[in-house]
Amino acid sequence: MVKLNPWLIATIIMMMRGLASAQPDTLWTRTFGGPRADHGYSVQQTADNGYIIAGETHSYGAGESDVWLIKTDANGDTLWTRTFGGPDEDKAYSVQQTADNGYIIAGETHSYGAGESDVWLIKTDANGDTLWTKTIGGPHYDDGYSVQQTTDGGYIIAGGTYKFSPLGNWDVYLIKTDASGNTLWTKTFGGTEGDYGYSVQQTTDGGYIIAGYTESYSVGESDVWLIKTDASGNTLWTKTFGGTEKDYGRSVQQTADGGYIIAGYTESYGAGGYDVWLIKTEANGNTLWTKTFGGTDEDKAYSVQQTADGGYIIAGYTASYGAGRYDVYLIKTGADGDTLWTRTFGGTNWDDGYSVQQTADGGYIIAGDTHSYGAGWYDVYLIKTEPELGVVEEADTSIRDLHDPTIITGPLQLPGCKKWKVFDVSGRKMKPGQIKPGIYFIEVEGRIERKVVKIR
Repeated sequence: MVKLNPWLIATIIMMMRGLASAQPDTLWTRTFGGPRADHGYSVQQTADNGYIIAGETHSYGAGESDVWLIKTDANGDTLWTRTFGGPDEDKAYSVQQTADNGYIIAGETHSYGAGESDVWLIKTDANGDTLWTKTIGGPHYDDGYSVQQTTDGGYIIAGGTYKFSPLGNWDVYLIKTDASGNTLWTKTFGGTEGDYGYSVQQTTDGGYIIAGYTESYSVGESDVWLIKTDASGNTLWTKTFGGTEKDYGRSVQQTADGGYIIAGYTESYGAGGYDVWLIKTEANGNTLWTKTFGGTDEDKAYSVQQTADGGYIIAGYTASYGAGRYDVYLIKTGADGDTLWTRTFGGTNWDDGYSVQQTADGGYIIAGDTHSYGAGWYDVYLIKTEPELGVVEEADTSIRDLHDPTIITGPLQLPGCKKWKVFDVSGRKMKPGQIKPGIYFIEVEGRIERKVVKIR
């Protein structure tokens, strides 16, 4: 039987409680833009550990606004930028790196297409040069708000399509294309009022999950709307969440347990005008729990992702906290949705966070816009945080200083020093060969420090 160290276990529990609320420090921030308004709506870490950002620029390009694609290195420094557009307004809301290391962008175009605006799908190579573009839509207004490459190499896009009859409102618009962007099928979801889809993801069964809002089927003015389809876009089930006021779902992701996490904002619940709203469901869309975050003013969430520890990271903006009129609002929760920590970023004016992703080093990348910093009216705002609690880089054959996050495996002692003792979270002493990615506690000369080992 393995004998556990009761003193160490008690120390570990105290340390984990104390560190649970620790906030990651900002590693760096970057702004991108010119003299007019420029916005970043979507960010993703790329295979080379840099970042790709999509949004819109009024400072550069051919028209009133152009789609703006920005590629940076791992430090957030610009490698290249591209603009796409014509004489009118063109915007990108979503970008993803594709299997060929190029990029797929979804948004809307007023410059091209059949209607007042069309869904605009742009495929580029790894250098951001255009391979093809597609416009999808009818004679009125059509937007693409979320895109993902699907397992067959094609793409799924969610957004909205405007109908002029009988009342003139939006429907949720779901579009499936092949790898060349040719439309395979489209679906609309909605009733007589306004309905819109902000986020889509392919699910493990090959179908799709969509989050947005519905006025047609809501209890109040609008409800969060969750739609599950099969692989052909046919409805399997829908769920609404909300109270008597306005409630919106802006981001959805399938979770490791097969359920779903939805982030948005609610006027029906919480402490302020709008509060950040986090909803966790099981696989059939039935509510497991909901959480609200915010103060007495307006607080909204636009992006959520499940993190490596099973919790969630949420990005949006807050008018209740921070230094300015709005600040970027970053919220980290545990698997049960309870707050572990929050961070605000910004200056004295308006600063928003629209997209967040956990990065390979265990930190976070956030994209949005800033009116507090930069060159213009608004600039694209890119924020990189450090790992929460010292995520380890490469495996090594020696132990370094405890303050160096790049430990461990191999011989557990330094030349001329006493042995370093390593314990797992249950207090079991570990041998060098037993060290795998996970959380460990290092004891040397009566001092203990927590380290997260992540071997790449």
